[in-house]
Amino acid sequence: MGSVRFTRPRDLAVAAVLAALVAHLLLVVGYNSLPRLPAFIGLTFLVLGGVEVWFGLSLRARIQRKPGTAPVDALVAARAVALAKASSLAGAIMVGVWGAVLLYVAPRFADLEAAAGDTLAATVGLVSSAALAGGALWLEHCCRTPEEPDDPDKITRHRR
Repeated sequence: MGSVRFTRPRDLAVAAVLAALVAHLLLVVGYNSLPRLPAFIGLTFLVLGGVEVWFGLSLRARIQRKPGTAPVDALVAARAVALAKASSLAGAIMVGVWGAVLLYVAPRFADLEAAAGDTLAATVGLVSSAALAGGALWLEHCCRTPEEPDDPDKITRHRR
């Protein structure tokens, strides 16, 4: 049975760039037909990112078998890794989308009334999405067993 490959930041960067390109094209075509964006629409991702950081901290102590902690069921750890992988990808995609929105509306801030409010929404969304991706990467990192090296290249060098 193969082992899980941990998420690489460059894979998330590719997803963010592709999402930004698609979002930019959609904004060029249809921005004028969109309703105003609620200012704090992206805060949900900030909350989710914080929950994943908290979950990672609690799992980390249990996985490292710290005194006074209960062992982690393998299924719980596997589900946490699946959650982290999905959340980091969702966060990266939304970083790309919110980044495209911000790059589209910020230069139009003075010209379009809607762009002023949408700039705030895009900024909140961008920061919150980055927090989700970061929290998810932290959760995934916390799910590593103590024997696993942090550097994926060490695994390759160790096997040779």
